[in-house]
Amino acid sequence: MVVKGLTMGNNQGMDDEPLAPFCAEYHHAVEVIGGRWTGAIVRAMLSGLTRFSDITHAIPGLSDRMLSERLKALEAESIVERCVAPTTPVRIDYRLTEKGRALGAVVNAVTAWAEEYPRATEARAG
Repeated sequence: MVVKGLTMGNNQGMDDEPLAPFCAEYHHAVEVIGGRWTGAIVRAMLSGLTRFSDITHAIPGLSDRMLSERLKALEAESIVERCVAPTTPVRIDYRLTEKGRALGAVVNAVTAWAEEYPRATEARAG
């Protein structure tokens, strides 16, 4: 795969050309998806959760306030869309957009990396 002059092959970015020291698009993407709780929220939504309360219950330690903030930020980035059903009571669902669903490959890659390379404290204990 070629990304702005970067050739990425089986050596995960080590082929042909080295990575540029800074890329504004990469930096923004990492800031967006690397925000506190954001990865967990996207992962929960990729698993099919769409209701606010379901997402909150699925992620231990995530407060309603933080989830609300993160969903608004993800909506501003066009990663999540808020869907309001005009029922009584009003039903609000959150769905990943195409851009949000595209993060599935990123979540899978990070999951594989995390499973292959455990936390430093776990590695030392084992």
